[in-house]
Amino acid sequence: MEEKVRVFMCEDDENLGLLLSEYLQAKGFLVDLFPDGEAGEASFGNAKYDLCILDVMMPKKDGFTLARDIRSFNANIPIIFLTAKNMQEDIVEGFKAGADDYLTKPFRMEELLLRIEAILRRVRGRKPPKEGPYIFGKYTFDWQKQTLFCGSNASKLTTKESDLLTLLCDNMNDLLDRDAALKAIWGENNYFNARSMDVYITKLRKLVKDDERIEILNIHSKGYKLIAPPADIAK
Repeated sequence: MEEKVRVFMCEDDENLGLLLSEYLQAKGFLVDLFPDGEAGEASFGNAKYDLCILDVMMPKKDGFTLARDIRSFNANIPIIFLTAKNMQEDIVEGFKAGADDYLTKPFRMEELLLRIEAILRRVRGRKPPKEGPYIFGKYTFDWQKQTLFCGSNASKLTTKESDLLTLLCDNMNDLLDRDAALKAIWGENNYFNARSMDVYITKLRKLVKDDERIEILNIHSKGYKLIAPPADIAK
């Protein structure tokens, strides 16, 4: 029998928190609900969670700060932010804090369920995580910290940049299928997600430009290929 998904939820609106918790439990999830960021952080290590749902505006500790703290314990757990805000800078801050998705209140509970299911499909479709960093050419990619190192220079990657580079590294010198990558990272293959992935590929090319031996090729209608030599012995 498939093990139930355990959700870590922090929501200071008691009524909304109970509604969401009861709805997700009715859909077969296990949900631990906490009323603020401090209470959530104190209890995070008491269970093994598969996904976090965090309200942004909470007393004692806001959702962005809590997300960063959670990432220090678990670098890969998916995080969905819930917020009444709709300003672009808040959305940007949320993704910088490690968000996998973002819902603006009010929202339909069915929409939250769909977002959760898409994230879980993406996560479960990944290969088992590599224990250490990826090392190729002049670069060391610490996927857990979402950071790419070249000598003493360090570049912090966004979650999707890191996810895409991880897939490229997993398939180094082999074809990364475009459709598979879209479904693994975005949960859906459509025109807008495909355009977004092209933008991220361009960003990654710029990040590895200091080693002329490294290329990220666009294989027409098929996908991408990270061409990279083995790690340099002397940095």
